[in-house]
Amino acid sequence: MWIPTEHEKYGVVLASFRGTVQHGLSLEIGDTVQILEKCEGWYRGFVLKNPNAKGIFPLSYIHLKNANIKNKGQFETVIPTEDSVITEMTSTLRDWGTMWKQLYVKNEGDLFHRLWHVMNEILDLRRQVLVGHLTHDRMKDVKQHITARLDWGNEQLCLDLVPRKEFSMVDPDEISVTELYKLMEHRHRKKDTPLPASTHHLFVQMKSLMSSNLGEELEVYFSIYDSKENRPISERFFVRLNKNGLPKSPEKTERQCTLFVDLGSSDLRKDVYITVHIIRIGRMGAGEKKNVSNVQYRRPFGCAVISIADLLTGDSKDDHILKVYTCNTESEWYQIHENIIKKVNARYNLTGSNTGLAVSLQLLHGDIEQIRREYMVLFTRGVAITKKLGFSDIIMPGEMRNDLYVTLEKGEFEKGGKSVARNVEITVFLLDCDGQVLKNYVSAGSGEPAGDEFHSFVLYHNNSPRWAEQIKLPIPVDRFRGSHVRFEFRHCSTKEKGEKKLFGFSFVPLMQEDGRTLPDGTHELIVHKCEENANLQESARYLKLPFSKGNLPGNNQAVKTTKESFWITSFLCSSKLTQNGDMLDLLKWRAHPDRITDSLSKLKEIDGSEIVKFLQDTLDTLFGILDENSQRYGLKVFDSLVHIINLLQDSKFQHFKPVMDTYIESHFAGALSYRDLIKVLKWYVDRIIEAEHQEHIQQVLKATEYIFKYIIQSRRLFSLATGGQNEEEFRCCVHELFMSIRFFLSQESKVASPITQTQAVFLKTFPAVYCELLKIFNVREVANFVRETLGSLPVIAHADCPLEAVKLQCIAKTVESQLYTNPDSRCILLPVVLHHLQMHLQEQKDLVMCARILSSMFSLIRKDGTTEVSISEEVDLIVESLLGVLLRTILEITNRPQPAGTALRLQFQDVTGEFVACLLALLRQMTDKHYQQLLESFSNKDDLRDFLLQIFTVFRILIRPEMFPKDWTVMRLVTNNVIITTVLYLSDALRKNFLNDHFDYKVWDSYFYLSVIFINQPCLQLETFSPSKKKKVLEKYGDMRVMMGCEIFSMWQNLGEHKLNFIPAMIGPFLEVTLVPQPDLRNVMIPIFHDMMDWEQRRSGSFKQVEAKLIDKLDSLMSEGKGDETYRELFNSILLKKIERETWRESGISLIATVTRLMERLLDYRDCMKVGEVDGKKIGCTVSLLNFYKTELNKEEMYIRYIHKLYDLHLKAQNYTEAAYTLLLYDELLEWSDRPLREFLNYPMQTEWQRKEYLHLTIIQNFDRGKCWENGIILCRELADQYETYYDYRNLSKMRMMEASLYDKIMDQQRLEPEFFRVGFYGKKFPFFLRNKEFVCRGHDYERLEAFQQRMLNEFPHAIAMQHVNQPDETIFQAEAQYLQIYAVGPIPESQDVLQRDGVPDNIKSFYKVNHIWRFRYDRPFHKGTKDKENEFKSLWVERTTLTLVQSLPGISRWFEVEKRELIEMSPLENAIEVIENKNLQLRTLITQCQARQMQNINPLTMCLNGVIDAAVNGGLARYQEAFFVKDYIINHPEDGEKIGRLRELMFEQAHILEYGLAVHEKFVPQDMRPLHKKLVDQFHLMKSSLGIQDFPAYVRASPVHFTNGSPRICRNSVPNAISPDGARVIARRSPLSYPAVNRYSSSSLSSQASNEVSNITGQSESSDEVFNMQPSPSTSSLSSTHSASPNVTSSAPSSARGSPLLSDKHKHSRENACLSPRDRPCSAVYPNPQDPTQRMITHQIGENSLPRSDPNLSTPEKVVNPTPSSWSLDSGKEANTQFSETVGKLVSPPVPPRPQHQGSPARNMRPLSPVPTPRSPQKTSIQSFTPSPTECQSSGLVSNSPVLSGSYSSGISSLSRCSVSETSGTEAQPSEHMLTTSTSSGSDELTRRENKTPPPYSVYERTNSRRPVPLPHSLSVPVSSDPPALPPKPHQLRSGKLESEGRRASEQGPRPRPLPRKVSQL
Repeated sequence: MWIPTEHEKYGVVLASFRGTVQHGLSLEIGDTVQILEKCEGWYRGFVLKNPNAKGIFPLSYIHLKNANIKNKGQFETVIPTEDSVITEMTSTLRDWGTMWKQLYVKNEGDLFHRLWHVMNEILDLRRQVLVGHLTHDRMKDVKQHITARLDWGNEQLCLDLVPRKEFSMVDPDEISVTELYKLMEHRHRKKDTPLPASTHHLFVQMKSLMSSNLGEELEVYFSIYDSKENRPISERFFVRLNKNGLPKSPEKTERQCTLFVDLGSSDLRKDVYITVHIIRIGRMGAGEKKNVSNVQYRRPFGCAVISIADLLTGDSKDDHILKVYTCNTESEWYQIHENIIKKVNARYNLTGSNTGLAVSLQLLHGDIEQIRREYMVLFTRGVAITKKLGFSDIIMPGEMRNDLYVTLEKGEFEKGGKSVARNVEITVFLLDCDGQVLKNYVSAGSGEPAGDEFHSFVLYHNNSPRWAEQIKLPIPVDRFRGSHVRFEFRHCSTKEKGEKKLFGFSFVPLMQEDGRTLPDGTHELIVHKCEENANLQESARYLKLPFSKGNLPGNNQAVKTTKESFWITSFLCSSKLTQNGDMLDLLKWRAHPDRITDSLSKLKEIDGSEIVKFLQDTLDTLFGILDENSQRYGLKVFDSLVHIINLLQDSKFQHFKPVMDTYIESHFAGALSYRDLIKVLKWYVDRIIEAEHQEHIQQVLKATEYIFKYIIQSRRLFSLATGGQNEEEFRCCVHELFMSIRFFLSQESKVASPITQTQAVFLKTFPAVYCELLKIFNVREVANFVRETLGSLPVIAHADCPLEAVKLQCIAKTVESQLYTNPDSRCILLPVVLHHLQMHLQEQKDLVMCARILSSMFSLIRKDGTTEVSISEEVDLIVESLLGVLLRTILEITNRPQPAGTALRLQFQDVTGEFVACLLALLRQMTDKHYQQLLESFSNKDDLRDFLLQIFTVFRILIRPEMFPKDWTVMRLVTNNVIITTVLYLSDALRKNFLNDHFDYKVWDSYFYLSVIFINQPCLQLETFSPSKKKKVLEKYGDMRVMMGCEIFSMWQNLGEHKLNFIPAMIGPFLEVTLVPQPDLRNVMIPIFHDMMDWEQRRSGSFKQVEAKLIDKLDSLMSEGKGDETYRELFNSILLKKIERETWRESGISLIATVTRLMERLLDYRDCMKVGEVDGKKIGCTVSLLNFYKTELNKEEMYIRYIHKLYDLHLKAQNYTEAAYTLLLYDELLEWSDRPLREFLNYPMQTEWQRKEYLHLTIIQNFDRGKCWENGIILCRELADQYETYYDYRNLSKMRMMEASLYDKIMDQQRLEPEFFRVGFYGKKFPFFLRNKEFVCRGHDYERLEAFQQRMLNEFPHAIAMQHVNQPDETIFQAEAQYLQIYAVGPIPESQDVLQRDGVPDNIKSFYKVNHIWRFRYDRPFHKGTKDKENEFKSLWVERTTLTLVQSLPGISRWFEVEKRELIEMSPLENAIEVIENKNLQLRTLITQCQARQMQNINPLTMCLNGVIDAAVNGGLARYQEAFFVKDYIINHPEDGEKIGRLRELMFEQAHILEYGLAVHEKFVPQDMRPLHKKLVDQFHLMKSSLGIQDFPAYVRASPVHFTNGSPRICRNSVPNAISPDGARVIARRSPLSYPAVNRYSSSSLSSQASNEVSNITGQSESSDEVFNMQPSPSTSSLSSTHSASPNVTSSAPSSARGSPLLSDKHKHSRENACLSPRDRPCSAVYPNPQDPTQRMITHQIGENSLPRSDPNLSTPEKVVNPTPSSWSLDSGKEANTQFSETVGKLVSPPVPPRPQHQGSPARNMRPLSPVPTPRSPQKTSIQSFTPSPTECQSSGLVSNSPVLSGSYSSGISSLSRCSVSETSGTEAQPSEHMLTTSTSSGSDELTRRENKTPPPYSVYERTNSRRPVPLPHSLSVPVSSDPPALPPKPHQLRSGKLESEGRRASEQGPRPRPLPRKVSQL
C-alpha cells in the first residue's frame, strides 16, 4: 500500500534507472527527485526538472537529503536545507554541463577546455564545503572563490548575472527593487571596471648572473631609485652569489626573492628605476695572483638598471636579462647608476658582451593582506619583505617600526706618510650605553640576516672615497637611548701580508640628552686618529670627545680645521621616537608651565606624522591643560583639538580615526570639558555672520563630528560621576547651540559668499552628529533637531549655488543614517526630505544625489506585517509628492542624447537605472488603496489622461532592451512583474473613464501599444530559456505574456463600436502577438482578427483593409523568424470555425485561404534562406513567393522587393541570364517618362526614365555575362532609340558600339548547349512550392544527368531517388517522405524558321535550339501485343510524352513547373519511318561537313557509312521489309498504305544517299583506309540486291540529289504528298511521326557492333551506366538485326536497371550501345557541333536567275539542267517582302537583324568554287536560301512518270545580310526568272533545257572528272510550298512579336499566369 512520506521528501539519484517496470520513472545519475509516496522498497515521485512525469523507482537508488516543505499537501514544494551556495553550484553545473557539450560540437575548443578546468575546480571546492571541516575564514575564502568562478563561467556562456549578498543568491522578493538594482550594478561594475589599486608591490627574484670572467663570490644589491629626486626610496635587497653566479643558498627562497612593499601610484612612473649594484668578494685587483694571506675585499663589479614603467607595458611575468655595466673610473662608482640612467656613455661601458643578470620581476597590486590571500605561495615558500624608506602613503595605527638608515657617503683622508693614496675600508659597529657591541643589529639589506658589523667596499688608492652605501640599524626603542654608532677606518695593504691597519675612527650618538634622536640629514663627522684597537675598547673615553663638526663649540678650532672628515646621511623611521623639540616641550608642559601658550601655538607647525605617533599623549596633554585653566587656555586648546581632528581627515592619517575613537571611548577622562567645548563652539557659530574671514571658522565646523563626540562623552562621564546632575542645563545649552546653528543656516547670501561656503562645510559634517546625539537624547528629539535644522535651509535661490549639492548630500547621509532607519523618527523626517527632493527633481538638478536619496528611502520600505500601517502612510506621502515628478524625470533623462558608444546603464553619471528602480519600488509597494487614492486625486479627466499617457510611455521605456544590460534577466523579470500588476490596476480606470462618450483614442492606442511590446520582449520568451530557468520563472511569475494577452482581449471586447478606430492600425501589432509561440496566447488573440473582419465588414461591406494589412505585416514578421507551421494551422482552424455562421462566410474563407497560402510560402522561404541551404532551393522558393505576390495578391511593392532578392540570389549563383530576366520584370513595369520616383531599395531619387535606363544597362550587362547576346541586342536597340529621340548622340554611339560588340560575340565566341532535366518532387516532406509537382530544369554547363542527379540529392539529402520513369501513384503523393524522379528531356524549339533557313551560321542556330523553349519531350519504347523474338520491330511501339511549362526556359529561374502533359503512342511503322528519316538526315549532315572540309578527319563519315551499309547487309533494312512489306501486314493494316509507301521511299532514298556518300568518301579517304572503302562499295552492292534494287527507278534517275555546296540537300521537313486513289490530286499532309526541325538528336543506323566501333574511333562513347543515367539516344539502329528504337527514346533508370523495364534482358546490351547520350550524338547540319565555330556553308553569289547547284568542277554547259520552280527560292523582292511582313513578330530573336533590301547587279561571270572554304568578302554577300522541306512522293508506287521538282538553288544578290561566307563566283550567269509551276520552269534564252540523264551508279569511279554531280532521287526533290518562309524581322520588332506569339501560344495551350497590369510603377 502506498503511504505518503513524512520526512523522505527530497533526494539525489545515485545510479541511473531505466524505468522498465510498469509505471517506472527513468532516472539519470545526479537527478534530484521529489518523493510523494513510499511502498515496500519503492518510492513514487518525480524528477524536479520534469514535474509532470510521475512514476515509481527503487528506494536504494536514492540518497535522501534534508529539505523544507512549503504548502504541504497536493501542491507542496521542496526546498533543500543545504547551503545556498551548494544549491547554486549544483544547478549551475547542471546547466553548464549541457552547454559544455555544445561547445565541443561548435568547435570552440579554447572555451571548452577552460570551462572544463573551472567545472572541476568548482567540484573540488564543493567537496570541501560539503565535508564541513573548514574554518570560518577558510570557508569564507572558498565561497568567495566559488562565486567568482561561477560568475566567470556565467559570463563566458552569456548566462544571467546572479545578484548575491555575502556569497548567497538573493531572492528579489525579499529585498527592495532599489537594493536589487544596487547589487546588480555593483556586480556589473565590478566585472567591467575594476577599481585601480592605490598600493603596489614589486616582486623580485634573483635567478643568476651570466658572465665569462667570474670566479669570485658576488653580492647583489637591489633598490628602487627615484632619478627625479636623486635618492633611493627603498631599502636594499641583498643576495649572495657563488663563484658560478648562482644564488649561494638555493634552498632558502627568502634569500633569493623579495617583495618591495608599499609603493604608491606616484612611484609607478618612468623616472623611477630598479637599480642593481654588484660587489665582488676577492682580491684587490681582478687580475692579481692569489695572495698568501687570503684576505678578501669587497670591490665594485658592475651595475644594472631597469625602469619600473617597463614592467607596466610588457608581460611582467617574463624573465628579464639586464645588461651589466662598469664604470671607467672607479672613483665614480657611487654615481654609476645615475650615469647609466642619464646615458652618460663616456663614464661607463659593458662588463662583457655576454654578461647579463637574469631576474624575474612582477608588479602586484592591492594592499598587502590582499596580496597574501591571492599569492599564498609566495608567503608560504618564503619571501623577504623590503620596506620603503620612511612610512608608506597610508600609516596604519599599531604599525611598530624603529629603523635608523645610515648611508656612508664619503670621506676625506690624508696620505698618512704614504707615497700613494690609501685603500680605505670602513667597519661599522653599533654599541650600547655600556660600550658593548649590539649583536645582529647591522643589516646590509633585507635578503640576508643582520650581522654584528658591516664592512664597506674598498676603492683602490683613493684618499677621497665616495661609497654611497646604505645600511639599516633596526634598534629597539628601549636600547636607543645611550647607543652610538662607531665607524673604524682601515688601510688595506696590497702586499703579501694583506694587513688592514686601523688609522682612525668616528662615532655618532643616536639620541641627544633632551630625548630627541639624531636629526635626519647629512652629518660631517670628525675622524679621530688612533692606531691600536685597545684604545677603542672603553667607549666612555671617546664619547666625551666631539663627534661632529657641526656642533663644535667656537673655541675648539683645532679639531674643526682638521683635514680629515667623514660624512654620513641618517634617516630615522620610527613610530615611537621623535626628533621634534616642540613636540617634546608640549608633552612635558608641566615642567615648563610658562611655555604652554607657545607650545600650543607651535603644535600646528609640527609634522602630522609626529603628532599621530603621540596622539594619545597629545590629547591627554590638551585636556589636562583645559582642566588646569579653562578660562586661560580654553580657546587655544579648542583650536589645537580642531587642528588634530582635521589632521586625521588627511588620507595619509585617516586610519588613525579609530585610534581617536578608541581614545574617546576608553581613555578620555575630561568629565567637565563639555561645558567649555559647547561654549567655544557656540562662540564660533555666533561669530560666523559678522566674521570677515571664515577660513578658521570653517576649520572648526569641519571638526564638528569629533567635537560633539568629546562633548557627549564628557557629559556621559559627568552624569556617571554625579548621577545625572545639571541635565536641564546641558539640554538648554545644546538647544541654544542648535538655535545658533539654525540661525546661521537660514541666512541667504550670494552664490560664492564666504557664509554660503561655511554653511556648506557645516552641512557636510552635520549628519555625523546624529549618532552622538542619540546617545543622550531620544529618537524623536534628535529627529526634531534634524528636521528643524534642515527646515531652516533657504529654498533654491541660485541654480549654480554649491550649497544645493551639499544640502542634498546632507539629506542623503540623513536618509542613510541610523536615525532615519527608526520608523518613529522617519515619520518626522520624511516630509522635509520629500520637500527638498521634490524641489530638486522639478528643477532637474543634482539628479545623481536625488537618485541616491530615493534608493536609500525605498531600501528601507519593506512589506512587514508589524509596520504595515506606517509603511502605508509613507507610501501615501511619497506617491503624493514624487510619483508624478519621478515619471517626468525618467522621461526627461531617457530622451537626452546618449554619448556615442556608451552603454546606457554603466556610466556613473547616468542615473536612469536608479530612478527606474525607485519607480518600480514605489509601484511594488502600492496597494489597492493607494491606486484608488491616486486615481481619485485627479480633479478632471484631462489630468488623468495625461498621467496615463505618461506612465504608459515610461513603461514602454522600461521595456526597451537597452534599459538594462543583457544579462540582467532577474531585474527585467521584476520590472515586468511590476508593470503588469500596475497595468491591471490602471486598465479599470481606462474602462471607466475613457469609453463611450469619453472615448480617447490616444490613451487606448498607448495602452495597446504598450501591451504588444510587453508580450514581445525577448526576456519573456520562455521557449528560448533552458528548462531549469524556464521552470524557475514559471514558478515565480507564471507566463506574463498570457496574462497580458488575456487583458488585451478583455479590453478589446469592451471597446464596442470604437474597435473601428483601431482597424487596420492594430492588425500588425496584434498579428505580432499571435506569432509568439505560446499556444494559450494564440488561442486568446487570434479570434480578435475575426472581430476585426466582422466590424470592417459592417463598416465598408468588405475587409480589404484587414487583408492588405495582414499580408503586409506577415511578410516582414515572418522574415524576422516569427511564426511556424503550428501557427499556420491554428490560424486557419480558429478563424474558419469563427466565421462558420457569418453572412460573409465565403469571402472570409477566401481571405483566410489566401493568408494561409502566403504563410506556407513565407515559411518555405524562411526555411530555404537559412545559412547552409543551397542556392537552387532559395531561388525556387523566391520565385514561388514572387509569383504569388504578382498573380494572387497583386502587391506591386512586395513583388518588386522579391524581384531584387531573386536578382541578388542569381548573381550570387552566377546565373547571369536568369538575373537579367529577373530584373527585366521590374524594367517592364516602368515607362520612358520623366515622372519622379522616390528613393527605393538601393535606387536613389530619380526620374522614371533614368531608372529604366539604368535597368536596361544592367540587364544588358547580365545578358552579356550569360552569353545571351541576342536578348541584349533587343535592349540595346530600344535604348538607342531613346537616345536618338533625345539627340543624345554620345550615348547613342556607345550603344551602337555595344550592339556591334554583341554581334561579334555571337559569331566569334563558343556557347555550350545545356541539357534539360525533368524533376518530380513527390511526398509531403517537400516544401509547399515543390510538393507533388514536376519541373523542367536547365542544367549548368557541362552538367550531365549523373551530375545533376547528384546535385539534386545533395540539395535534398533526405530524398529517395525513384528508379523508374512511370508516373507515381497516390501513395507516393501522400507519403511522409521525399521522392525525386529525374530523367533527361529534349527541347522542342519554337523558332523553326530560323533553324530551317539555309545559310544561317550554326553559332546562331545553336541559340534558338535551347532558348525560349516552352515544350520538351521524352520517349519510352515498349512492346504491345505478342513480341516476335525473330523480329521485334513488329511490336516495338514508342510512348512519346510532351511537357509544356508555365514559362519558357531560360527565364527568371533555371527551372519551371510543368503546366501540361501530352502523351501519344507511335506505331512500329511510324517509328521505323522516323528512324530512317533521322539516319538519312545524319548521313546528309556528315556528307555536307565532309565536302565543306569542316571535319578534321573522315572517320565519323566512314563509321556512319560502315554502320548503315554493314547493318543493311546483315539484315537491318530487311527486318523492316519482313515486318511491314509482307502481304499479311498490308492486309491487316490497310490504313498504313501511305506510310508503307513512305517507308519504301525512304529506304530507296537512303540507298541513293549512301551511293553519293561513297562517292564523296572516295575523294577524301586516306590511303590506308582504301581497303575499307572497297569493302563498303562491295557491301553496298549486296545491300542493293538485298533490297531488290538492281538500278534506281526512273524517278530517282530523273532528279539529281540536291546538296548545298555539292552535297546532298538537307531535308528539314518531311512533308510527303498523300496520293489520292486516282493518283491525280495532291494533298499536303504532315506525318504525325515527324517533328520538323526539332530532332535535336540523330538516331543511329548502326548495328551494335558498328556503333561500338564508331564510339571507339570518335572518342565519344560512354559506359552503359552513364548512357542509361543520361538522356539516351532517341533510337537504336534502323538497320540492326536485333531491334531498333524510335528517336528520342528516353530512359531515366538508374545504373542498376540496365535498360528499359519493358525490354527483355537479352536486348539490353544492344540498346545500351545504340543509345547515345545527348552530347555523344552525331552532329548534324541542323544541329552542328558547337565546338566547331569555323563551320561555314559555302555558297555562290549569283544573280536573280541562277542555275541549279551541282558539282562545281563541271563546265558551265554541263551544269545546265531543267530549271524547275524552287520552293525555297526568292522569286522576287516583292514576294520576299510579302513573306517578311507575314512573319514579323514570330521570331523571338534574330540571328542577324536584316537591313532594307537593295537590288544588286547580277554577277556576270560565274566560276566553280573549290571545296575548300575561301575567305569571305565583307562587302559582296548573298542571301542563303531557305531550307527545303523533306521530299514528297507523287505516285503510290516506287516508279512514277509524274514530273518532279528540281532542287535548283537560286537567289538574288542582296545586302540584307553581312554574314555571307563565300566569295563572288567567277563564272558569269545569265539572268533568268523562275516561274512557280508544278512541272516546268521557264528561264532566259541563254539557258537550254536538257534531259537529265544519270549514268550508272558506280561509273563515278571510271570517269576522268571525279567531281561529276550525283543525281538526286525523286524522293529528294522539293515540293512546291504554298507558304514559303519569311525573312526574320528586325530585333526591335521582336519583343512585341514575341508577346503576340506567346499570347497565341498561351491561348492554345491553356491559361498562363497573368502579368501585373502595365501600370506606371511608383517605385
